[in-house]
Amino acid sequence: MSWTENDVPTQAGRVAVVTGANTGLGFETARVLAQKGAEVVLAVRNTDKGAEAVRRITAAAPGATVRVQRLDLGSLAAVRDAAAELRESTPRIDLLINNAGVMYPPKQTTADGFELQFGTNHLGHFAWTAQVLDLLFDVPGSRVVTVASLAHRIRASIHFDDLQWERSYDRVAAYGQSKLANLLFHYELQRRLEARAAERGTVAIAAHPGIADTELVRNLPAVLQKAQVVAPLFSHDAAHGALPQLRAATDPGALGGQYYGPDGLGERRGAPKVVASSAQSYDLDLQRRLWAVSEELTGVPFPV
Repeated sequence: MSWTENDVPTQAGRVAVVTGANTGLGFETARVLAQKGAEVVLAVRNTDKGAEAVRRITAAAPGATVRVQRLDLGSLAAVRDAAAELRESTPRIDLLINNAGVMYPPKQTTADGFELQFGTNHLGHFAWTAQVLDLLFDVPGSRVVTVASLAHRIRASIHFDDLQWERSYDRVAAYGQSKLANLLFHYELQRRLEARAAERGTVAIAAHPGIADTELVRNLPAVLQKAQVVAPLFSHDAAHGALPQLRAATDPGALGGQYYGPDGLGERRGAPKVVASSAQSYDLDLQRRLWAVSEELTGVPFPV
């Protein structure tokens, strides 16, 4: 049977924090969670767009509790400030959904000098999660959902000798590195959570949307921009692209360490199911090495 947003159980009494929730997959995820009764925090860089997203969500879910938290994942100082603000307003979190990301931009760096995709997609979320993770501890059914991508298989490896692409820049390979890093982080986080977890402890689950028509495609290389003409033949819209992360976040049967993606050909579109990631993403040594490097680069230790 196909799993749809109608299968999301009630989220009444739960608090969900969704990064990048003003548009695309994050918006659709926040919308469904709000409609199912969750209190939803939109953690976004642009608070004006966040406010507009709140308006749209509350129009679809009258009476829903939805608010904006400024979060700029491209600045470690801003991440630290956002985490402190969230801690003041939000004493506990049930769902932390790390959805925000950038894809295929021209060569740019974050405020801290990291290559933009690696710095935002991985290091920003790494530091963010580290500083709010304890708000999930001892909350029954709490989950950290990491949104990865099919791109973790495309020319992807962790370039420890040049993580910031200072020698030469390949935006496709750099995006692949950042999404592979997301999965390496996910599996290592789950292992660390298991080591501390009591019964019903916090778990980490990952998901990918397949090929979804969102604003991320705006930086596609020219040759891929031309392919957008036939994109509807092998992609789906943002609402369907959000289903894997919604299932990872809410399915009572989901387990820590699982990875959800579409069930269609090549996992490009379809209903969400448990899928496998690349062999590289399961490499324990790679997971541990990246974790240590990430703590060093961000200066943020994890509570697990």
